[in-house]
Formats: sequence, structure tokens, C-alpha cells
Amino acid sequence: MVAQVQRHPLAAQAAEVLLSRIRAGEWQLGHRLPGETTLAAQLGVGRSTLREAIRELAGKGVLESRQGAGVFVTALDVAEDWDTVLRRSDIVTVIEARIAIEAEGAALAARRRTPADLRAMLRALAARAESGDSVEGLVDADTAFHRTVVAAAHNDILLELFNAFVPRSRHAMIDMLRIRPMRDPATDHDAHEHLYDAIRARDPEAAATASRVHLTALEAAFEPQSKNSPERR
Repeated sequence: MVAQVQRHPLAAQAAEVLLSRIRAGEWQLGHRLPGETTLAAQLGVGRSTLREAIRELAGKGVLESRQGAGVFVTALDVAEDWDTVLRRSDIVTVIEARIAIEAEGAALAARRRTPADLRAMLRALAARAESGDSVEGLVDADTAFHRTVVAAAHNDILLELFNAFVPRSRHAMIDMLRIRPMRDPATDHDAHEHLYDAIRARDPEAAATASRVHLTALEAAFEPQSKNSPERR
């Protein structure tokens, strides 16, 4: 069966025009759009088509219809899903975001950790030390330890953000360690133990610093290859 070319739906075209006007700054965040009759006339479409266009943008989080009040701008652009954003991002950008998440997570963990959290961290540290020569095993054990730290912050949003970064950072870490094996595994493991010790001691400042220093060193390891990659040009 031969696929036929279909005309772009009029409502979708109207939604795209509205979105382009929002992106251009015609309506700011929180502002109300003109009335239905006025806006439909401006776009050259019927009111039913306009309503469908508004529903489409509302479904994408850009507009919100409030009964008796009108239609308001709730975002200035369509938000991309995490997978799309992370696939397009280079690994240094990902690690920069990890620093922001994990340094704050470590500080919160130092304040909120429980005995169960500390036991989970110790198990993860032991598994990391015993991961052997497998690059995949080391990366997965390392990720598991960092996850126990963020989990100890007891902040569901931070944990979800951390989990979103795992697939992107995992592949990059594996690739890097295959090309450039870790020079001093003992020193790297000590850095993780320092982080654990700071959390156990309930020292938020030391925990955040330990996390930031470790991840900044990781970022520096990636920067030479990242700067030469097509993504950074």
C-alpha cells in the first residue's frame, strides 16, 4: 500500500503560530492571551480550530485554560523530554549537572542520613572495591554508590534527576575507562570513602566538598576528548 501525503492539520498550524509568538515574547509568562474571538481572527481560523490549538499547547504545558478567566501562558517553550536532552548533551555538560545534583544531595545526606542509609553506602563501597577488572562492573558499582548517597538525601526529585543521568553517563564512563584506564584506583576509592566519612560525621559542608572535588576531577578527565568532539564544536 502506497502511503499518501496528508495535509498538516489546521489546528496544528495554529498551535505552531501561537508558540512562535510566545517564543518571540509577544506574551510573557503568566500573561493572558487575547479573547477567543480576537485571537481566532488574528490567526485566520475558526474558534473551534483555535480551541483545538490551545488544547494542543495546553497538553505540552505551554498554555492553561482557566474557567472564567481565559487562557494563560505557563511556559515559554515546549519542554523536551529528558532522553532527548541527554542524548544531545556532551558528557562534560552531564557531569556539570551531576555536580549540582550530587553536591547538594551529599550535603542533605549528611543532615538526613539514617543508619540504614549508612549500611547501604558501606555495602556499595565494598562492592565497588571488589568490582575487579571489569570496566562495566566498576562503572555500575560506582554508580550504585553515588545513588546511595543521593538516596540518603531523602529528596525524591534529586533521586529522579540522578536516575535520569545514569544511562548517558554510564556509556561515556565505560568508553573513557576502556581508552584510558584509571591510573590510581586506590586514590579514587579513597575519595569515595572521604565522602562516606563526611556523611557519617553529619558534616554537610565536607560532604558537598568531597562530592564536588571528586566529580570535578572526573569532569577534567573528560574535557580534552569532549572539546575535540563534534558535539562541542
